[in-house]
Amino acid sequence: MSDVRKHAWDMAAEAEAGGDVEVLGIEKAHEEWRGGGPAIFLDVRDVRERWLEGAIPGDTHAPRGMLEFWADPETEYYRDYFQTDRRYVCYCNEGGRSALAARTLREMGFEDVAHIEGGFSAWQESKYETAEVEQKEYS
Repeated sequence: MSDVRKHAWDMAAEAEAGGDVEVLGIEKAHEEWRGGGPAIFLDVRDVRERWLEGAIPGDTHAPRGMLEFWADPETEYYRDYFQTDRRYVCYCNEGGRSALAARTLREMGFEDVAHIEGGFSAWQESKYETAEVEQKEYS
């Protein structure tokens, strides 16, 4: 018997269904990316996933575990590409983490946030362009 009261995928579905998160189908996400608009495509996957699978070209990486800290200018971890007046399109591998990340950004005051339904897996299945991500050495 599980002690879990809420399940991760249920929480992701709630984020989408509640209207807090704009859900982009893969074609719409690709159109927005291809249009070269102001949106920042935000990869919330672990860096190792990026190394192994690649990424959407020109994206920005903010691992899900650090998102709140990187997006908050009051923390020592803040990244200046987080501005509340910009558009963000979050993605992960299958869409669960990105739905939760998008909802979190909305809760933090970011108004124009979406996530890609199906995530990077859907992007790859659609045969859209990907970029290799170089593995860095850490000491």
